[in-house]
Amino acid sequence: MSPQPAKSEKDSSASDPLKKEEKDSKTSSTTDLSDLKSPATVTTTKAKDDTLVDEEPTPFRWTNWLLRKPVQKYDPDAISTRRSVYDDPALAEYYWPKSDYENIHRFDPDARWTYGEEQKLVRKIDWKVMLWAAISFSALNLDRGNLSQANTDNILPDLNMNTNDYNLGNTVFRLAFLSAELPSQLVSKRLGPDVWIPIQMCGWSIVTAGQFWLTGRTSFLLCRAFLGFLQGGFIPDLILYLSYFYTKNELPIRLSLFWMSMNVCSILASFLAFGVLRMRGILGKAGWRWLFLVEGLLTLCIGIATFFKMPPGPTQTKTWYRPKGWFTDREEVIAVSRILRDDPSKGDMHNREALTLRLLWKAILDYDLWPLYIIGLLFGIPATPPAQYLTLSLRNMG
Repeated sequence: MSPQPAKSEKDSSASDPLKKEEKDSKTSSTTDLSDLKSPATVTTTKAKDDTLVDEEPTPFRWTNWLLRKPVQKYDPDAISTRRSVYDDPALAEYYWPKSDYENIHRFDPDARWTYGEEQKLVRKIDWKVMLWAAISFSALNLDRGNLSQANTDNILPDLNMNTNDYNLGNTVFRLAFLSAELPSQLVSKRLGPDVWIPIQMCGWSIVTAGQFWLTGRTSFLLCRAFLGFLQGGFIPDLILYLSYFYTKNELPIRLSLFWMSMNVCSILASFLAFGVLRMRGILGKAGWRWLFLVEGLLTLCIGIATFFKMPPGPTQTKTWYRPKGWFTDREEVIAVSRILRDDPSKGDMHNREALTLRLLWKAILDYDLWPLYIIGLLFGIPATPPAQYLTLSLRNMG
């Protein structure tokens, strides 16, 4: 499967004019996809070489760590298609996507694309998909962190509660959050993250806004339980959704931006809380009540918009309110083919297929992932006490 050296190919074509003419015809301006299950003719960019590459491209490197001057390492007109099991006819049949895979009509193992085409597509995915995912994640953190901001007002005295009740509320929230993680992901895999994520967002937004009418300890604990159960599973559901669009080397960078949005949200939420808490006394209501109501309604608007901003997959962006879709036919072929070349297992299930108990049990027995589970449970412990109790401690100190 290793490609022949470019030098020998060049020498061969130079010595035989017929071979040179044949090679030039390979890099013509059109690629016929008529053998696909959904026939289409797609315009491509003329490429200098149709040899497959073995690794994910590195677009630039730092020549000097002080000057940080970028140097381009690849030709935007060169072929960027990475080799995979689909290039071996003997292996391809074992990794072929299921017949009901939602993107099967755009999968073409013979498709070739350039670095320039792929980078243009990835930038479009960043603006169309990743940006709204970051906004959705910010909505989660807006409603998840507003209790600590409400502590700067008189929420505990107004509800006849003390710090022990507040501690219990945090514990109830965490337990509900953890207990909802797995069920939420099972529902997401069955309904599709594009459907389940906005349902979650609208659900917890209504509960957040409903805290405007809290009456005491019981209603406080119930709201914390409902919030934890509705918010649990949101993060892995969103990561599952992003995996439909990004390769394994692209996703970590996007997830780092994903978590950066949480801190940006925390800064903006603090300014928002500073203003909303000044509403205390309007209609005779406390400032913390207005905080829950305003932020709940704000995230509800984001949740409703998410129903329209999250297509099920790269080939399902066309709908009645988006008749032209986000991608051209050529871009859909690239989007699907590069994802399956990167990870053929993504074609084993479609985006509305539920997990079986057998697959779930198999995942649980995968002991290589157990250290990641432990890290996932423990990594937030150092940051949790300051996040939950700083404002309360400052208030108690006057």
